[in-house]
Amino acid sequence: MNKHCGVISGLFVAAFVLGCTAWPAGAQQTQTPAPEPPQQSSPAQQPGKSADVRTGTSSGLDVDARIQNLLADHQYTRVEAELPQLPPEQAELYRGVLANRSNDLEKSISILEPLLDAVTASGNFAHEKLLRQALSEDYLRQGNWAKATASYQALDARLGSKLTPDEQDEIEQPLKLLPLAKDNVPMTVEPCDPFSVQISQDPLGLSDIPVFVDADPKSWMLDPTEPFNLVSRSTAKEVGLKVSDETATIHTLTGKPIQVHVAVVPRFTIGGRLTLRDMTVFVFEDADYYFPLTHYQVEGVLGYPALSALGSITISGDATLKVRPSKQIDPAEKADLLTTGSRFYLDGDQIIVAISRTAATTGTASAASVQGNAGESADDRMYAVDAGGQQTWLTSRYYDEHASDFATQKMDLYTPPGYGSSPPQPAYVAETVPLTIGSTTVKLHYMRVLTQPLGSAALDDVYGILGVDALDQLQSYTFDYRTMRFSVKQQ
Repeated sequence: MNKHCGVISGLFVAAFVLGCTAWPAGAQQTQTPAPEPPQQSSPAQQPGKSADVRTGTSSGLDVDARIQNLLADHQYTRVEAELPQLPPEQAELYRGVLANRSNDLEKSISILEPLLDAVTASGNFAHEKLLRQALSEDYLRQGNWAKATASYQALDARLGSKLTPDEQDEIEQPLKLLPLAKDNVPMTVEPCDPFSVQISQDPLGLSDIPVFVDADPKSWMLDPTEPFNLVSRSTAKEVGLKVSDETATIHTLTGKPIQVHVAVVPRFTIGGRLTLRDMTVFVFEDADYYFPLTHYQVEGVLGYPALSALGSITISGDATLKVRPSKQIDPAEKADLLTTGSRFYLDGDQIIVAISRTAATTGTASAASVQGNAGESADDRMYAVDAGGQQTWLTSRYYDEHASDFATQKMDLYTPPGYGSSPPQPAYVAETVPLTIGSTTVKLHYMRVLTQPLGSAALDDVYGILGVDALDQLQSYTFDYRTMRFSVKQQ
């Protein structure tokens, strides 16, 4: 079962209103205690396998295999450090993939496109999969609908049978939806000065942003992990959008099969200031994104295409959204670009943030003294940030390093968001979790900690999923897609 971050966003919203119990900050939750199970080792500590094997640092692995393990483990700084040991062609492949993860799309495409034929002819399916996945994501993020369509279809035709269930779910939306939009013109963004706007919290606990669909005021949900912008059928009809007759059926958006159409919004304005032209949107039926327990109808979803146009967003505790657009009327001053904080990366539909190990959690000096070329520590811990998901939880990787913190606690049962049909998992509650983001150490409270892997590589290989309930404990947080930096301020 695939439970990557983007799917969690959609599935958890459905599960939440159907009775999945949330864990509000500062609250205590009573559950029937489970008997403490026999100690089971996570993949990081299986018998006969050291943690070094998991992160690809065992001397028994050749360089290419070690780099593939590091890449799967999101250790991008370590991957970069290993590249001089590879033949030039292989090193170029990984440089292109690293550029993809850093959202440097032009660089990634310029490196990977010339390698495609040779890598395909080599018969190395692991290399071909890395290349085709990254190149497909590059075209998709660029909004190059025709190239993205062809690239995902080629990926599926050549390697679909070799993809894991997680990877198959990850490409479902682009593979099925892009053919509906392959003839659409690219979206354009009109320059705009920085601005601020008040946002609201919807009944699901997520952020809704005021927008104009043509001239009609609406409020759309923010979900940075969603690869497309979405609109409800009623909103599309109300504003007079031309909805396609053709449909595609997908299941990874809400966890059940739904039919989706496509439309183009001639003029779309965010906060009354930032105007997007010819914005492609995918149209869902109202009933597929309606939540009866809260009487909440989702009118639309702002996914990655809108986020990339916003450039840099800062969300504050007073419900203010500050936007520094990618395209400004006057060139952005250097001081306007975020260069502090932690690096973040885009890996499929996950937003991966490099968070430092602090002295409080390691008992040693800060790992910031071991810096990679990208400016982050080679010993950082990678977390997924899901600003479109309500709940935070930490994985068994976190537990493996902090097991002694829970020695006197009682274990109980917990069902992670999106796992409503799976048996509850043994877990603890971490009352305080210190995390260092750039030079700022924040303390988050009442985080669920799983003791065992879930069996999903996309989740088990990060240390936690930081949702809105964690972000709401901050004074503010910023995603700057222009510099790929994430920063926070503590309350």
